[in-house]
Amino acid sequence: MGTTQLESVPEPKYWHLKTVLTEALDSEFAVGEILPNERDLAARFGVARATLRQALEQLELEGRLQRRRGVGTTVAPPRMGVAVGSVDQDWPGALGDAWQTADCETAAAPAAVARMLETPGGEAVHVVRRSRVSHGQPVAAELLYIPESSVPDLSAINAPSPSARARAVLRELQRLGLEGQDRAVELGSARADDAKELDRLPGSPVLVVTTRYFAEGRTAAVSVATYRADTCRLTFGDSGGVEIHHGPERQAS
Repeated sequence: MGTTQLESVPEPKYWHLKTVLTEALDSEFAVGEILPNERDLAARFGVARATLRQALEQLELEGRLQRRRGVGTTVAPPRMGVAVGSVDQDWPGALGDAWQTADCETAAAPAAVARMLETPGGEAVHVVRRSRVSHGQPVAAELLYIPESSVPDLSAINAPSPSARARAVLRELQRLGLEGQDRAVELGSARADDAKELDRLPGSPVLVVTTRYFAEGRTAAVSVATYRADTCRLTFGDSGGVEIHHGPERQAS
């Protein structure tokens, strides 16, 4: 990686440095290779260490670099993908589901979700919170919105704890015949609660996958799943699976 003195450029200096570093990563470094330390890199590029850190942080968010405690900054392998397929799958919580159910509360759904559920604004729905962990690393957080009409027999079930109630809601939901689902994907910024769940800073880029589940000719549930953008990328196909990039090894789950 040769010395490059940065001159005045229209974009922020760290962003220009990120471009220069990206070119070097593509041409001079192999996957898993350790980069020189920050002091040497800053000297070679003629920038302050603060500027260098901004560029490195951006490359880490984009999945190009990995910072490993006790090792340093290494070149990351290509990110694996969150496959968004056209094949209908089972209800959330079905056998083989990789999500971990945390708890459940009754609250009004956000306006956009209420419109998808065709419920009156302010009407309370069941909100099941779930998370996804792979190789000990949090990779996604989900809020699953289920109206009372989808689980009418829930009131007769004694589920005193939030986690037990969440499992009961999912069991009742699975009594409906799943007719299909669709998904919408967008890039977003991590809200404070999602950032805490995913071990990221608020405002970090995330991938938001909104799924509508159809039963009895209507939308029976809506899932809003937030994935770490530095760990996952989306692919479109028919597999319907989720693949998550961790490092030199690739794990599909």
